[in-house]
Amino acid sequence: MTYGTLYLVGTPIGNLDDMTFRAIATLKTVDLIAAEDTRHTGKLLKHFQISTPQISYHDHNRQQRQHQLIAQLQDGKNIALVSDAGLPGISDPGFELVASAVEAGIVIVPIPGVSASLTGLIASGLSPEKFVFEGFLPQKKKDRTALLEQLCQEPRTIIFYEAPHRLLKTLEDLADHFGGDRPVVCARELTKLHEEFWRGTLQKALEHYRQQPPKGEFTLILGGAPRAMGVEVPTDTEILAQLQTLMVQEGLSRSAASRTLAQTLNLPRRHIYQLSTDLKD
Repeated sequence: MTYGTLYLVGTPIGNLDDMTFRAIATLKTVDLIAAEDTRHTGKLLKHFQISTPQISYHDHNRQQRQHQLIAQLQDGKNIALVSDAGLPGISDPGFELVASAVEAGIVIVPIPGVSASLTGLIASGLSPEKFVFEGFLPQKKKDRTALLEQLCQEPRTIIFYEAPHRLLKTLEDLADHFGGDRPVVCARELTKLHEEFWRGTLQKALEHYRQQPPKGEFTLILGGAPRAMGVEVPTDTEILAQLQTLMVQEGLSRSAASRTLAQTLNLPRRHIYQLSTDLKD
């Protein structure tokens, strides 16, 4: 028996006019649509007069559904996978279904569409030549801190997603690890009626959104570490040597030495202080 095909269909991130003709045609002709939220996708299908049946596929049922969907594909059914917005598999469990389908020998056909990360990046004014996409930051403090410490010297532009109720906390954490002077673009409600791009530094962004409560979904585009802007960044060994000089010869405390060096080098104080713990008082 011939296997069916798994179609990965991009959907609009806001403006329904971004739906492609190919995406509409695919959703009309497949046997089943696997949707992250069937109610949300149902509105999209109704708008484009698509009557194809749906089945839910999300974080809470992905293991059970994965086996069901693979079995149907192996029975010759054609299935379209969609997320609530954008490309399936980006910041949702879709990649697990794709990996299982690849392992099972099922044909995968991507139907391109809009992506909030790239949409925000190209209009940000920050370098799009080299970038990394991190999506949503971990919620557990330990995991979150470990990731941010890993990224603080990343020279490429970094893209995050964030919900409005967590935006201030995330901006605080980013400023703490990357420094308040790091450039950032906060792209809000992309492709929608109230689309907005706020541009400035992390510190200015904090001041702005403390006065203007965040609304809508955010894509954050963060400038890379100073080396991306042509500034030579000292190695950790060189930083330790400078810290030792400040602490031994000038008698500064660990905290004061870290603060002074962070201002001199324009690097995050947290990173330098973490290095300073390797030195004896």
